[in-house]
Amino acid sequence: MQIELVDGNLLDQEVDVIVNAWNRNIIPWWLLIPQGVSGAIKKRAGTAPFRELARTGPLPLGHAVLTGAGRLPYRGIIHVAGINMLWCASEASIRGSVASAIEIAQRKEFGSIAFPIIGSGSGRFSQETALQLMREELNALDYEGRVVIVRYRARGTARNGVSTEIGLALILGSGWIVRSLVIQGLNFELNGDNAGKGVTL
Repeated sequence: MQIELVDGNLLDQEVDVIVNAWNRNIIPWWLLIPQGVSGAIKKRAGTAPFRELARTGPLPLGHAVLTGAGRLPYRGIIHVAGINMLWCASEASIRGSVASAIEIAQRKEFGSIAFPIIGSGSGRFSQETALQLMREELNALDYEGRVVIVRYRARGTARNGVSTEIGLALILGSGWIVRSLVIQGLNFELNGDNAGKGVTL
């Protein structure tokens, strides 16, 4: 396996397929404010990959699904469930996402694949830790293609590494409506049975 680490834009890589760092695919995509990798994909690919993704239903944590690439010049987009319903990544979700994406690349005979650093945005992992986990998992896999890991340093991130733009409309399928999100403390104000109590994740 040929593994390359580059600084740049995931969507500018000359590969067969790219990976979208996604969630459990339970909250409808159109209720989420586009951000990070998925936001960039939506802007350039259009909504077709996300409409197709919505039809696949919920994804187990660390699993992946392949869709078309919309207006992007790729053979497809592999969406991985890298974060859970609390918008957090784990070592298991990062490793599982890498393994699931590579399994699809092998099965579909994609000769090259580009990853973002899974879990380093909304997932609250540091880039260094997430990158190390990805490399370890890739080195344990049998894939003869080319793997590109794209490191992107976004502007406007909180000190704990969490993106300053997280948009949620529903959480945990409980009917809670998110009114606001304070990034550094991750405090939610809720509307419903838990209104006024707040939840700290």
